[in-house]
Amino acid sequence: MEVEFAAQTSLPAMFLGQAGRLGGRPFLGHKAGGSWHALSWTETVERVLALAGGLRALGLESGDRVMLVAENRPEWAIADLAIMAAGGISVPAYTTNTVADHLHILDNSGARLVIVSTRQLSERVLPAAARSDKAPSVITMESLALAQSPGVDIHAWDAVLDMGRGREAEIRAQVAGLKRGDTACLIYTSGTGGVPKGVMLSHGAILCNCMGATDVLRELGLEDEVFLSFLPLSHAYEHTAGLHFPISIGAEIRYAEGIEVLAANMAEVSPTIMTAVPRLYETMRARILKGLARVSPLRRRLFMAALDLGTRRLRSERLGLLDRLADRVLERLVRDKVRARFGGRLKAFVSGGAPLPYEVGMFFMALGVRILQGYGQTEAAPVIAVNRPDHNRIETVGPPMLGVELKIAGDGEILVRGELVMRGYWRDPETSAQAVDGDGWLHTGDIGEIDPDGTLRITDRKKDIIVNSGGDNVAPQRIESFLTLEPEIAQAMVYGDRRPHLVALIVPDREWVQSWAEATGQTAPLTNVMTGDELRKALTLVIDRVNRQLSPIEKIRRFMIAPSPFEVDNGMLTPTLKIRRHQIRDTYGQALDALYEEKTQGRNQALR
Repeated sequence: MEVEFAAQTSLPAMFLGQAGRLGGRPFLGHKAGGSWHALSWTETVERVLALAGGLRALGLESGDRVMLVAENRPEWAIADLAIMAAGGISVPAYTTNTVADHLHILDNSGARLVIVSTRQLSERVLPAAARSDKAPSVITMESLALAQSPGVDIHAWDAVLDMGRGREAEIRAQVAGLKRGDTACLIYTSGTGGVPKGVMLSHGAILCNCMGATDVLRELGLEDEVFLSFLPLSHAYEHTAGLHFPISIGAEIRYAEGIEVLAANMAEVSPTIMTAVPRLYETMRARILKGLARVSPLRRRLFMAALDLGTRRLRSERLGLLDRLADRVLERLVRDKVRARFGGRLKAFVSGGAPLPYEVGMFFMALGVRILQGYGQTEAAPVIAVNRPDHNRIETVGPPMLGVELKIAGDGEILVRGELVMRGYWRDPETSAQAVDGDGWLHTGDIGEIDPDGTLRITDRKKDIIVNSGGDNVAPQRIESFLTLEPEIAQAMVYGDRRPHLVALIVPDREWVQSWAEATGQTAPLTNVMTGDELRKALTLVIDRVNRQLSPIEKIRRFMIAPSPFEVDNGMLTPTLKIRRHQIRDTYGQALDALYEEKTQGRNQALR
């Protein structure tokens, strides 16, 4: 059930209106004790209003900030809505944050309260709260024996809900007074380029995004939708696309248990729409291709035939009569089975957060699984453009969404204007003025071009572009995409600003290394194999294979092998699995620079 977007005044008002219409229908689902359970819209409203009342009872005033630290679960959505309904500003924080990360957000936002879910997460939140300037009170979702922290006032979730019961009329009046231009949340950037900044997003900005998404997906028929929420809700992408957009169309939301059981959750939930980042699709593709080695030769041939014919059809190649007949047969024999792996009801995957490699998108589309690639950033609430189902060009990010103005500046930078644009960076007027000019244009920092059909094509991040010593501009993400599509390479970062040529930092695929070691009779421990000359020789052949697809200025001349993967825990990946270039450069920059100084030590060097 879609809302009338122009009539909405705030996100909590939209939620209350939808709940009034949908009542006892299931809304927020999670798995516990081996089975799925769901709160209805009515049950969720009761908890939202009670928590909002409890926050007011604890002294929350309009405009106060509340930091929210929890894994994806029904209480996350309840807390986010309750903070806004109470007149506060929601400040989501990643569960992977360190004590220092939490302290930065607490001090920068001036949060008055913190809501945290588990004891494990509280062990990083409480020390930060104790050291912060304002020493906020902490509300814990789970009833557990918390390690006490001097100077921090701790409240149990249920107790705060009890405080707020009986104040429903007050909260509804508070919601009625909210305006579209009011700040709804501070979403802190994931820190790919340095210290996270708090992006001020208004209710109207997120409502504008919901309106644009509804306009796009209406082509698929929006009815009885089920979302499987997997990405961190603290990220702007999932916060809008995985929470408030489903609310706007009256959808049910189910929370995945984790990446390790995501495939099983999809089969159980049968989602109709799911948002994810390219890294997830790359991983799914790799697992499917590896799985082919375990099936019969006949099934493998049928799969590859379906992939080949589907790819040719998508590229508008001419298919003969026999090919068309075979394609129809393979629809049932192969593609129906692939779709069943994702629950059988999936209307679309939506990919965002980073560029989707063309080959990955084509792989799924050829197998009958629709992927709509989009583009955006936190500062735009976050979606700016997305492919439409009836005109899906996977090599682009689609046309701008409804309500979005878009143009390309003289230097190729993408500029965006509309209600979706942020109000600015919290307590940083100077950087805000650099990001959003006097005419309201958001300077995205991304480079792109608009195709004749109105679709946007992304070239690269403006600040990530490598300018070599000859003055040539090189887009590293494009080259990294070619590298990580090779089954031997799990992760890569290209390096070479102001240098005569490019080098790369390579993380080999661990399963491939193990298989290669067994096949070549390597008996040394895997850690020794990773730094051995034979592995470097094998990877050199892979780099040569990639270089044949690249222009002369894009070719990788030398590479080194990283001793460990890029991970969230070591700070080299964001929680949405994008590489943190500045962090990787800080760690490996000296060793990468040394590759340019090698004259006699051979072509490649592994980090020792």
